[in-house]
Formats: sequence, structure tokens, C-alpha cells
Amino acid sequence: MVINFLRTDKRAAFILLFLRFYIGYAWLAAGIGKVVGQSFDASGFLKGAIAQASGSHPAVQGWWADFLQHFVLPNADLFSFLVQWGEILVGLGLILGGLTKTAAFFGIIMNLSFLLSGTVSVNPNLLILTMFILVAGQNAGRIGLDGYVFQKLFKKNSRAAYKLSKTA
Repeated sequence: MVINFLRTDKRAAFILLFLRFYIGYAWLAAGIGKVVGQSFDASGFLKGAIAQASGSHPAVQGWWADFLQHFVLPNADLFSFLVQWGEILVGLGLILGGLTKTAAFFGIIMNLSFLLSGTVSVNPNLLILTMFILVAGQNAGRIGLDGYVFQKLFKKNSRAAYKLSKTA
């Protein structure tokens, strides 16, 4: 019932628009802060996450710390670039409503990565809210670039189908 509402109802599209703006602004502001501010280096964050994997109550699971230590940390420059520009692209995608589901998916991936690395802050909230956007599917981008593009594609294809049916 709720999923059907999120996926089909026009009122839900307005609620999702508000969610897109809120989440998109959070991502965009974080990304711009990293790009415009002093050079962003994720290696300090990564070392802190790896350090949280030890002790009697570790905040980071051992398997995730191993992944960070042996794959991500040696490629910290690449991941620093991916994080800052990924945040900007996710923010723009959600705000503009372009490639909305893709932006939501990658936002969820980044939030899960931050959560697994021991950072709580607003990540759980953004993760849950972004899940609503992803579940809503096409309706999440109805008011935005996705809606505009798909409307144009649908009209174009319906005219072609009409012409083909007349010629047959």
C-alpha cells in the first residue's frame, strides 16, 4: 500500500521532491565543502576507521577494516576524488531530478560505507530517507529532469507507434 502510493501517486511526487531537495542539498554542500575547501584527503578518516576495529566493542567490523586497510587506504587519492565528486554528483542528481534512482543508489552506497566505517552523524537518517526515493522509482523523478525526459521520450514513441499503426 505504501509502496504503491510512493510509486504512483502524484502527491507522493511532491513529498519526494521535498526529500530530494533536502538530501540533495546535504550531499551537495558536503561535496562542495570538500572541493572548495583545503585539499581533501580521506586517509585520516580511513586510518581512524581502521583504528576503531580493535578493542572489546569495536565500532568497525574486522572484515570492513581489512577492506579499508588493504584496498582503500593504498588508493586513498582515488577514493578521496570519488568521495568529493560523488557527493556533488549525487546532490545534483537529486536536486535536479536527473538520473534520480542512480543518484539515490550511489548515495545509499556512500552512506553505507560511512556507517560501516564507524561514522554515525546524519548518515542513518539520510540512508533511510534515500531508501524512500529509491523505492519510489520513477515517481521520485517525476517532478524534475527525469519526468521531463521520459515525457518527451514517451510522446515521441507514441507518435511513431501511431504512424506505424496507420501505415499497416
